[in-house]
Amino acid sequence: MRLLLVAAAALVNGNGAVLLAQRPEGKSLAGLWEFPGGKIESGENPEAALCRELAEELGLAVNPEDLQPLTFASHTYADFHLLMPLWTTRHWRGEPQGREGQNLAWVLPEALDSYPMPEADIPLVPILREHLNQSRLS
Repeated sequence: MRLLLVAAAALVNGNGAVLLAQRPEGKSLAGLWEFPGGKIESGENPEAALCRELAEELGLAVNPEDLQPLTFASHTYADFHLLMPLWTTRHWRGEPQGREGQNLAWVLPEALDSYPMPEADIPLVPILREHLNQSRLS
């Protein structure tokens, strides 16, 4: 079974909402909501891949130094195994735009469960929610 390495980000705005992207029609898992990011190319480190993907998919400029590692997903799908580190950031330049036809939504942490997600993303939600609640209290 092939291993698919991807990197994802929980972009958190000033209101504490998290950006989700909806997978567009024609892609696998179309219609499901996910944390933005994408595949890590050969020779790329995960942070560089994530910054590249955020620029390509959303038109955002993110500095690797502004990414804070949070957790990771390891999930077996029917034809591949996904390994996906998740970072958080509150710092970027630009306004997110769905450059690949994807819908975008800013979602408060308590409402993340109401967005259908790929199986690999679901376990990340309570970890992210706890992290954001702790950040709010400190």
